[in-house]
Parts: sequence; structure tokens; C-alpha cells
Amino acid sequence: MYAAPAVDMAERKRQLVRDELTEAAVKLLASQGFDETTVEQIAAAVGMSRRTFSRYFESKEDVIVHMLAGAGTQLCAALRARPADEPPAVALRHALSVITALMAGNPDKTQHVTGLMLGTPALLARFLERQSYWQDEMTTILAERTGLAPEADLRPRIAAGVALTAFNAALRRWVDGGGTADMDELVDEAFAAVTPALDLTTGTN
Repeated sequence: MYAAPAVDMAERKRQLVRDELTEAAVKLLASQGFDETTVEQIAAAVGMSRRTFSRYFESKEDVIVHMLAGAGTQLCAALRARPADEPPAVALRHALSVITALMAGNPDKTQHVTGLMLGTPALLARFLERQSYWQDEMTTILAERTGLAPEADLRPRIAAGVALTAFNAALRRWVDGGGTADMDELVDEAFAAVTPALDLTTGTN
């Protein structure tokens, strides 16, 4: 009966440590570069050993990717919560607003982290790997919303992939511009170009 609060408290403590490690990693990576920064340096910045670090993350890539996990969860939850009669393109665009809102909440940190991810092959690979999990869940949600069977109809997966590709294009433009542009406007521009591909009602058998 009293175990659940203890578990919750332990997990909150772990989350605080992860966040602290992430902050330290962002500062070091931004100032030194990805290849020059070691796990030992990140751990030392928060006063812990390499061995203790491994209880929270397996690698320095994981520290940065950790920041993405919550964004994907919120994105999929937002998509699932959109009105059932809303067109897929509209629902997907509104769902992605969850991520742009997170970015707007801490633009300097987001600029540093996103620039590192897009400019570092190892981090970009992990970023795209993480997005593949988002795409899987988004595919399932779109299939449920439209009544299409994803194992027989490619359109839900294509729509999820197109939406993420549009977002990534806007993200790249935002980073290349030094984070000065309005990310929502860039995503709107990207979606305007791909909206026809997100219509899951055309071409039905």
C-alpha cells in the first residue's frame, strides 16, 4: 500500500539526476564539441563517477536523446486526443504544436541541442531512430482514426512519415537560420507543401 509513493519518489529523483546530466552535457558539448567531450567530463561536471553515470545513461548520445523521449510521448498523446472528424493533416499539424511549444519554452537550449543533433552523425542517427518509434505509434493512431488497416494499407504509415519529414525540414531551416525564425511558421510552410499527401480519404479501394 505504501510502496507506490516510494517508487514514485525514486523515479522522480532519477529524473532529476538525468536532467542535471543533460544540462551538463549540453553545456560541454556546445563549448567543446561532440567528439571532444567525454562521458567522464559530463559525469565530473555534476560530481559523479563514470560508474555512477552508467546507472542513468549508457553513452553520451543517450544523454541528448533522453530529451526527445518525452517530446515523442506528448506528440502521440496530442494526436490521439484530436477530434475524430478532424482531417489527418490538421490533426498532425496540431499534434506537432506540442513540440514547437516545448522548443519555444527554452529556445537557447533547444538551439544548442538541435544544432548538435543535426550536425553530429552519431546523434542524428539516434534522433532518426527515436523518430521511427514515433512513426510507429503515429501510424497506429492514424489507422484507428481512419479505419484503415496499417498491415494492408500503406497510407497511415506514409502520412506519419511525411508529417515527420515536413517537421524535420522545418527544423533544419530553423537551425540553419540560427533559431531566429518562428518555428510554427516554418512548420506551417512545410505542411502547406505536403498536405495533399496527408489526405487518407482519397484513393480508397
